[in-house]
Amino acid sequence: MLLTLTTTHRPATDLGHLLHKHPDRAQSFTTSSGTAHVFYPRADEEECTVALLLEVDPVALVRGPGSTLTQYVNDRPYAAGSLLTVALGSVFRTAMNGRSESRKELAATPIPLTVRVPVLPHRLVERLFTPLGWTASIAPIALDEHGDSRYADVTLTGTLTLSDALKHLYVLLPVLDGSKHYYVAEDEVDKLLRAGEGWLGGHPDRELITTRYLMRRRPLVESALSRLADVEEVEPEELDNALAGPRVSYADPAVALAGPRVPLAVQRRETVLAQLKEAGARRVLDLGCGGGALLRALLAEPEFTEVHGVDVSAQALQVAARTLGVARMGDRQRARLTLRQSSLTYADPDLAGYDAAVLMEVVEHLDPVRLPALEHSLFVVARPRTVLVTTPNVEYNALFDTLPAGRFRHSDHRFEWTRAEFRAWAGGVARRRGYAVRHLPIGPEDAERGAPTQLAVFTLGDD
Repeated sequence: MLLTLTTTHRPATDLGHLLHKHPDRAQSFTTSSGTAHVFYPRADEEECTVALLLEVDPVALVRGPGSTLTQYVNDRPYAAGSLLTVALGSVFRTAMNGRSESRKELAATPIPLTVRVPVLPHRLVERLFTPLGWTASIAPIALDEHGDSRYADVTLTGTLTLSDALKHLYVLLPVLDGSKHYYVAEDEVDKLLRAGEGWLGGHPDRELITTRYLMRRRPLVESALSRLADVEEVEPEELDNALAGPRVSYADPAVALAGPRVPLAVQRRETVLAQLKEAGARRVLDLGCGGGALLRALLAEPEFTEVHGVDVSAQALQVAARTLGVARMGDRQRARLTLRQSSLTYADPDLAGYDAAVLMEVVEHLDPVRLPALEHSLFVVARPRTVLVTTPNVEYNALFDTLPAGRFRHSDHRFEWTRAEFRAWAGGVARRRGYAVRHLPIGPEDAERGAPTQLAVFTLGDD
């Protein structure tokens, strides 16, 4: 079985440094199922391709301990699955862990990557890889004159770190296959969580992935899902700053609010509500709704006739339903509310046609490589007339006396933008997608560092 990985990052031969495999030398490695060969069909400044060819020993498969294969003739030597991922994890272990002594910065940088797997069960490819920032090209392989087989020649393209790309493959190839060549025990949970760190918990199909990876062994699946469940069942006030308590602790009295302090989360909600009313919005999307704090505020205002909460986490939606008292709602109020599980990086046509969409303290929870997918799903597919995006201003963090230097406001934040960085991102989106954008501060402003929260208000121009 074969897998190739290509980059056009310049110089492309840096791929050899990241993989710790020299492009000028073919290498072979013994695995539990055969011999893995690593070689480079092309390696120059413009493009570099590495190939992993696994030469399977069918006799070793049948005789190996814990094997579930009972015959010598099968598809395992040709179709990508758990055999290939074992070789992948063995041969590229250091790269998968994101380590590179000679190219440390590059190892942490998203680069253009193309992965080709010539024989792969393809039914779930787009569903599983698209939310992670990949684009899939699938060419089904004919079974006979009557139709196609379950296999396809699959090409994945995306801009990701090499470590993330290898981890995605390590987990999802056996998930696509739906079986493993070895007995699945409790150590598989640890393997899954290590390889899934940073992306599996936020995947809209994490339960499907976990179930298939662990071969539907319910105790293992439940253990893994419970450890993945990192959605906090608390109000956003408590998540704002990862500081001491739900209220903002201002380090500098000069920037404190006059009179009783109003929690920053409350100021955010009030500002968002005011902007929605100013825009005349009636049908509103709350994207990344979490436990439902903004949903509650929207439902309290009769002018918002339709309120649609979306979150990638089923657990978060359950919390929102409990918090909002959905089970006790009257018919009229219940008809105004929709709760939906979906990923913000999915192109979901059912979210099109709304007056406004709100991403309140959400964008910073996405890996930067997923921002183009978010841009497409929100500003191209959903395309509401008004979009409100709030996010922390990292420059202000120095004024929080209980936040250690260099720490983000929450442990799940993937980044926090300066004001200039946020304006650059928002301005680029607006230009590309036909929106105008303006910026507003939220919270007490410091003369040098600005406000703790920054808000971008996108308004759709005439199409």
